[in-house]
Amino acid sequence: MAKRIDSTPRKDGYRMPGEFEPQEKIWMIWPERPDNWRDGAKPAQEAYAEVAKAISQFEPVTMIASAAQYAHARNVLPSEIRVVEMSNDDAWCRDCGPTFVKNDKGDVRAVDWEFNAWGGLVDGLYFPWANDNAIARKICEIEGIDTYHTPGFVLEGGSIHVDGEGTLLTTEMCLLSEGRNPHMTREQIEEQLKEYLNLEKIIWIKDGIDPEETNGHIDDVACFVKPGEVACIWTEDPENPFYNECQAAYKTLSEATDAKGRKLKVHKLCMPKVPVTIRGDFKIDYVEGTLPREDGDICIASYMNFLIVNGGVIVPQYGDENDALALEQIQAMFPDRKAVGVYTREVVYGGGNIHCITQQQVK
Repeated sequence: MAKRIDSTPRKDGYRMPGEFEPQEKIWMIWPERPDNWRDGAKPAQEAYAEVAKAISQFEPVTMIASAAQYAHARNVLPSEIRVVEMSNDDAWCRDCGPTFVKNDKGDVRAVDWEFNAWGGLVDGLYFPWANDNAIARKICEIEGIDTYHTPGFVLEGGSIHVDGEGTLLTTEMCLLSEGRNPHMTREQIEEQLKEYLNLEKIIWIKDGIDPEETNGHIDDVACFVKPGEVACIWTEDPENPFYNECQAAYKTLSEATDAKGRKLKVHKLCMPKVPVTIRGDFKIDYVEGTLPREDGDICIASYMNFLIVNGGVIVPQYGDENDALALEQIQAMFPDRKAVGVYTREVVYGGGNIHCITQQQVK
């Protein structure tokens, strides 16, 4: 039976593994919010299904679906994808799901962070968010995994990447934002991360590329390929809307060392040639408290928002000239895995991508 543990992973010898380490399964949440997903979420559901199918070539997938959508999700998804009914507010399992940790014996536990829809009443994206805040614990109850809880400390999984050897990447824009933990200093936030993920060093990148939505999650900007190696978004086109952020992040990472004192090897990953924008036929329900979508809005389309799985890497594709180049670059970073592209423009319209909609359970 899953229980709450009144301690911390660091005290108990648990650490967060890198995403490239062995995984048990992937968790996702079926989209349905008509005030976030266009056309009643049907195009987004098709994209989520394609992502789930791509992942299931490599490892098991469990899809969470609401009572209203359970039957539909079960009928649409292939039988090898497990569907479980669970109340939810939206479809971002990376951010509201648990962060799994393990010890040297292979025992697995999880961290259940406080979730407040990316900024709570300051600049959060929806209200209420109580169903999503309960998802991490419910997943762990289903799996029989003990949890550490962080009441009063807000964190989303998309705001962190680790190397599994004591180093974490994050952004100042997100973790120091007013809507997360304004009662804490940067040093206190660092200490909390070190305690709950078993870290020695945090590498801070100044800005992410989506200040309006997640306040700049790291998973659109950079990630660990393996210990000592990172990937970073890159463009040499000064007209690209994310040019300054790409250049600054690359400079920071190129000058950084990890917890073991290694100078990081930095791989460049291209951006889409043409920025992805909201088109005039984009129709969502307009509800007070949710983010409107305007014709011409630039979407946060980054190839970096890929998911590493057992033997594979699932990569966003946009119908852009650079799609093939991004796949080629990612394949070169992960020679022992198969890079698989999935068309995810519909997911980007909702404010995220493949990494944002998935959460790995470690083995």
